[in-house]
Amino acid sequence: MTHGIIPAGLAGFGTGLSLIVAIGAQNAFVLRQGVRRHSVLTVVAICAVSDAALIALGVAGVGAFVTAWPPALTLVGLVGGAFLICYGFLAARRVLRPTPGAALTAEHTGTGSTGASATGASASLSTRGAVLACLAMTWLNPHVYLDTVLLLGSLAADRGDLRWAFGTGAVLASLTWFGALGYGARLLSGLFARPSAWRVLDGLVAATMVTMGGLLLARA
Repeated sequence: MTHGIIPAGLAGFGTGLSLIVAIGAQNAFVLRQGVRRHSVLTVVAICAVSDAALIALGVAGVGAFVTAWPPALTLVGLVGGAFLICYGFLAARRVLRPTPGAALTAEHTGTGSTGASATGASASLSTRGAVLACLAMTWLNPHVYLDTVLLLGSLAADRGDLRWAFGTGAVLASLTWFGALGYGARLLSGLFARPSAWRVLDGLVAATMVTMGGLLLARA
């Protein structure tokens, strides 16, 4: 049994990583927060803990219940699709109407010379918005349920008694990826000292969000 745990865990890690690395709304959001160096730990924690909870549900066999009630995924797809499109339009507006000059750099990198009181006054609101957006992108995306609860759950079930080792590997893959994406993004902060770089990133975010939202609405 001990010899089988490690291979099962590695299989879960590889499978989970292959599913999560694909470009999507959630990854684009984490990347943007990482470059901004804003609420990174909170955003990474929300994504990793949410994935862990969903993977655990899938390994426990909840996927059969989700499959038995298709309207649930349809409703999630409609709400999530509308949310992603709205968020995408907000990103597109930042591309067309960027904050001028140093204000842009200060907002995104957190290195501006604005007063501490002003920064503190907006920090809680900004963090709250990041938390709500991250929760929405995670829990209002039916693809998350398909990948974690259904797909990973069914693959784990094939492992029999080793299904929880497989699930643990998938959870570690999620934590590794989001941690690397969120904290690794700060290596690009020098590049994003230029407003034009932010316009490119926001353009990619807008395209990703609107595309994903449109696909969700079309399939709902």
